[in-house]
Amino acid sequence: MAWAGLTLLAMGFVFVLILTIANAKLKVEQDPKVEAILNALPGANCGGCGLAGCSAYAEAVAKDHGLMGKCGPGGEATVQAIAAILGIEAAASAPVRAVVRCSAGTKDKINSTSYHGVASCREAQMITSVIGCPYGCMGYGDCQKACEFDAIHVIDGLAGVDYEKCVGCGACVKACPRELIELRPMQEDPLLVIACSTRDKAKEVRGYCKVGCVGCGLCAKQVPTMFQMQQSLAVIDYEKYGSQEERDKAQGKCPRALMVYVGTKTQRETQSEGISSGSEAK
Repeated sequence: MAWAGLTLLAMGFVFVLILTIANAKLKVEQDPKVEAILNALPGANCGGCGLAGCSAYAEAVAKDHGLMGKCGPGGEATVQAIAAILGIEAAASAPVRAVVRCSAGTKDKINSTSYHGVASCREAQMITSVIGCPYGCMGYGDCQKACEFDAIHVIDGLAGVDYEKCVGCGACVKACPRELIELRPMQEDPLLVIACSTRDKAKEVRGYCKVGCVGCGLCAKQVPTMFQMQQSLAVIDYEKYGSQEERDKAQGKCPRALMVYVGTKTQRETQSEGISSGSEAK
């Protein structure tokens, strides 16, 4: 029995030795730059970069330097930190933020179906005409629930972005079943956007929304280099983003008031106006 015990002990020792040698032989050395990049990331693991998480992004950006600006939560500071680790220079880039391509609140939605199911946009999407517009915000807050930064809230049936908190992680984009939220480089703050996603013709739009784009083309006539018509929807060519005068001119001509400025500057101005109005009311 004693010999059997010693034999098992010896065999165990041999197996441990074999595994130790194998581990040393097969061990993949971690690139110190990858580890440094990982430490420089905010650790949100949000997937906004398009990869599984921060570890995957660190490995990818170490190989492909063109991915440096993909970390929304990290922003410009992270871009510069990664550039320093890689020993390269990085040009300043515009922060990427979420933009809601809808401007219809509860009062603007026409011919909506009464819905009493689960308070979820993804669930409600399965009900025909849960709101009259097949492209607009349903207002059940899937985007709000998905945001870990408390940067998006549904107010009066419409999702809105808090640009003081938004980091451009893209969680809200993935959560919206109607794909009406997009990530947009904020090349200027505030930035003019067309808050509508419809593809229907004017008659149909007027039947379900008070503020939807009717494809009148007045903006494109005012600034043809900046605005284009895609089917019945006006879109902005941000490669040819016009002057402040041109943008304001086009915005003023929009009969449905669906061109809006978004960003931290506009948000602060709105908050300031609210405070002033409240003071006057007292």
